[in-house]
Amino acid sequence: MSGRVRVAVIAGGRSSEHAISVESARSVIDALDPERYETSVVEIGRTGRWELVSGVRSLPGSDHAVLERGSDPIDPTSLPETLPVVANSSPAAELGRVDVVLPILHGPFGEDGTVQGLLELADVPYVGAGVAASALCMDKDLFKAVLRDRGIAVARNVTVRNGDAPNHDFPYPVFVKPARLGSSVGISKVQEEDELERAIALARRHDDKVLIEEFVAGTEVECGVLGNRDPIASVVGEIVAHAEWYDYSAKYDEGGMDLVIPARISPEADRRVRELAVESFTATECEGMARIDFFVRPDGEVVVNEINTIPGFTSTSVYAKLFEASGIPYAKLLDRLIELALERHERRSHLEY
Repeated sequence: MSGRVRVAVIAGGRSSEHAISVESARSVIDALDPERYETSVVEIGRTGRWELVSGVRSLPGSDHAVLERGSDPIDPTSLPETLPVVANSSPAAELGRVDVVLPILHGPFGEDGTVQGLLELADVPYVGAGVAASALCMDKDLFKAVLRDRGIAVARNVTVRNGDAPNHDFPYPVFVKPARLGSSVGISKVQEEDELERAIALARRHDDKVLIEEFVAGTEVECGVLGNRDPIASVVGEIVAHAEWYDYSAKYDEGGMDLVIPARISPEADRRVRELAVESFTATECEGMARIDFFVRPDGEVVVNEINTIPGFTSTSVYAKLFEASGIPYAKLLDRLIELALERHERRSHLEY
């Protein structure tokens, strides 16, 4: 590929994690080397409205921060055309003009295979998991079923759909969570049975499929994975939340948690976490990147909690820090992810349909 690589960063989105996506996108754009990359932004508002922008740009909900280094303030006469929510040929055509897309989106309508499907239709290389892997890993119920089938330990759960009785045999406390959401939104730690119905009602505000999950005592650790057919695991980091559990505030508020690298676990547990990170990544057919979250029980057993196919992606996020500690700094990590996206697209371009 001659000249600069044309990169479109998709940011924002309809989910409750919109603001986190905006912050991640700002970091990504700042880190992309302008000598190597020609960068534009696809902005998706909380209402689902798409705006395709090149040149001077700002992201909705980011206090109108100018993302392009050295840019002048936005000229009101050059505001982008707003696209409808329903995808027609226009967004696909615009996205088709770039060499690779970085979907920096979190949660539903971005991390769940929907945007990935649009990019597949547009035949554009993109960073991260494909349609099936994105959808699978977003659905905690289906994700656990696949890992259990592969013999990988996961936290036990009961799935409750509309009309189902919330029956379970786990000791309290338990966690109640929407099946298809991220960043601890809609999740409750339930201490006793009287609190269960209220917690389920909260989770159902976000999804009509709800999980009642056993509480797993132990150390919470995370591991990054990078690659396509031969993925590698990062060092293991330990999450120390400054709250009762690792909720939204602990994840994103300043001082909400500490990341200890390397994790304070036994060498055997550390090795097992890294092994299971790669096994879980390949079992769910992820590609590009993912952050896998675990619990290490006091007896050393390692339990998978979930896979995040588009983890928080600021330069100070857990995923970036884990790979920086593994010898891959942030800018190089982005270079590698773009290379992996282009490699996958080239590999799949030879398939016959």
